[in-house]
Order: sequence, then structure tokens, then C-alpha cells
Amino acid sequence: MHITLESPDQAEVIALIAALDAYQDTLYPQESRHALDLAALKSPNVLFAVARDGAGSAIGCGAVILTPDYGELKRMYVRPQNRGQGVARRLLRLLETRTAERGTRWLTLETGPFQPEALRLYAACGYQRRGPFGSYRDDPLSVFMQKQLPASSADLAQTSC
Repeated sequence: MHITLESPDQAEVIALIAALDAYQDTLYPQESRHALDLAALKSPNVLFAVARDGAGSAIGCGAVILTPDYGELKRMYVRPQNRGQGVARRLLRLLETRTAERGTRWLTLETGPFQPEALRLYAACGYQRRGPFGSYRDDPLSVFMQKQLPASSADLAQTSC
């Protein structure tokens, strides 16, 4: 498996994002979904990572929106057939590292209560629950979390999942 920062504007990646949207459509009403579209994912303040298998096929993705005060984790997704192989952890590790390298000290996220695997992953990787941030409002279908990133890459390697 190989994970790098890439453009989201690729057919395979667009298919991953569409699969994520279809999955979330089965869990949450539209008003409780806070997805970024392709144009937003291509913004200069967005880091977008793609996980590829040994054959080079896109199997997972994730993004971080960098703001002056924090980074926000978005669009984390791993194809169902590739889950349980550490793909999400490795995506998260790369995104945390690249975010910290840009001087951002807090990584936040919003996810839903009907995604227990995601909640377990984030908790295992040091994310703690918090209240709404940014423009989010309190919503029973939202779970907000955050993690403080260390100042150095060496420290991050010890605190990352």
C-alpha cells in the first residue's frame, strides 16, 4: 500500500467520494451531512491523501482543510473490501503529519454516531469528543472530536495511531 497527497480530481478518486456519499446517504439525512464537493477539495488550503493498493488502485482517501486556527479532517473513506488492513490508520497518520508540518496544532473532525468503526478509530488515535466548532451547530447526528498535534514530527510519531 502507498499513500500520498494527490489531486482529488481523478476518476478513481471521484468514484471513492461517490461511494462515500452513497454510504452516508443510507445513514444520515442531507441536513446532517457536511460533505465537501470536488471543487472545495481542490482548494489550495486542502490536503488530500489517497491510499493505493499494490496494483495502484485507489482504495481510500481523506482530506484536511487548513484554517488559521485548526485543521479539519474530512472525506475519510476506505473501500469496504479494504477495511481491516490499516488503511484508515495510515491515511490518518499521513494527514496528521502533513498538517503538523504546516504548523497547525489542532486537528478537528465531525462524524456521525452511526459510524462506530470511525468513532473507535479516532478515539484509539487520541481524538477526544468536544462541542461544535467553526460553523457547525449542535446536532444529535454529529459527533465532534479533536486532537492536539505535537510541534515536532518525532513527537507526532509517538502520539499518532
